[in-house]
Amino acid sequence: MAKGLLARKVGMTQVFTERGTVVPVTVLESDSCLVVQRKTASKDGYDAIQIGFGEQLAKRVNKPMSGHFRRAGVRPLRRLTEIRDAGEAELGRRLTVEMFSAGQLVDVTGTSQGKGFAGTVKRHGFSRGPVSHGSMNTRQPGSIGSVDAARTFKGVKMSGHYGSVRRTTRHLEVVRVDGERNLLLIKGAVPGHKNAVVLIRPSDRAETL
Repeated sequence: MAKGLLARKVGMTQVFTERGTVVPVTVLESDSCLVVQRKTASKDGYDAIQIGFGEQLAKRVNKPMSGHFRRAGVRPLRRLTEIRDAGEAELGRRLTVEMFSAGQLVDVTGTSQGKGFAGTVKRHGFSRGPVSHGSMNTRQPGSIGSVDAARTFKGVKMSGHYGSVRRTTRHLEVVRVDGERNLLLIKGAVPGHKNAVVLIRPSDRAETL
């Protein structure tokens, strides 16, 4: 069975345990995750499966991708991703949330929310300068280059676009699996905005909480 699933982030809510404890959870929905391609070490150099998620209009798919989906026997999909060493899976097979179980630990990968242009204090956690009378360096970055180079070196932490990068949140607990509605409730927050597509994989830590 495949060891990964694409799902849509519905939003966050809260559930109550049997003891009455409130647990914040993220609701993920996966109703159209299909196996599109299977790669092997003998043919492609590595073992992996390609899965797709989200329906796409046929007129918005070019001819090469149309043939790719046709060979797999699936309808055009919006998002594609590969999972290495994911086990066996038949082409066109539909993957569901029931591959996970309550109490299992998973890793969730997605694109974090973009927060626009931000300064060094918010973007990198810089300390602010003095706030005494006459100070003009409260939130400025300070020195950004060497004395003799007459240029700024690459990789210097500066102001710029904040967020909108690929992130993985590890070792999250699966609180509930709803196979009838294709919902997966995961404890805590996961990367991405509402309706974002995320990849869910079993965590490297085999033990459960």
